[in-house]
Amino acid sequence: MSQRFGRIVDRMPHGSGSGGRQGTYVVEDGETGTRHSFMYADIVTEGFRTIRTGERVRFTVPADDPERAAYVIRLDLPDVEDYYR
Repeated sequence: MSQRFGRIVDRMPHGSGSGGRQGTYVVEDGETGTRHSFMYADIVTEGFRTIRTGERVRFTVPADDPERAAYVIRLDLPDVEDYYR
């Protein structure tokens, strides 16, 4: 698995009990333009897992599932103060 860079281009929430926090996300590879989907559990972070459309991320593509992104890491971390206004 090689490291890739891209942007989050879509989020499709599912389930009524999740409050819209879980679902399928789509990242577009910045080099190839290929789109890969991933789930909330694929976001690698300490504490609260969140990600927004338009954010830059680093991710890997599993060899056995090339349509999926894994180990998604946010590159544009917002200021903590933005969450507590």
